[in-house]
Amino acid sequence: MQNVKEIKAAEFDAEVRQSATPVVVDFFATWCPPCKTLAPIFDKVAGAFLGKVKFVKVNTDDAADLAVEFSIRGVPSLIFFKGGKPVNTLVGLRSEADIKAAADALL
Repeated sequence: MQNVKEIKAAEFDAEVRQSATPVVVDFFATWCPPCKTLAPIFDKVAGAFLGKVKFVKVNTDDAADLAVEFSIRGVPSLIFFKGGKPVNTLVGLRSEADIKAAADALL
């Protein structure tokens, strides 16, 4: 994962809520096969948006409070933030085109 940073719950405010650029958060779990399938797709899309949109990952097992706060019921869940607020959500394994379109909508 060269274009995506995994963050801890303690970093969430600084990395997401206070970010000057839009952020896409991948809420995932290490035991989740669709999450493993999504990871290289997410990284590839992140590379296409370098400098325009930030892409980060949050392990829901390590950040249960964030999973509850954002009503994560299934992983992977991608939440798109603009101005520190969630504006869109994609749940489940999604295509590169789906993720790109949602990230484009942030700009």
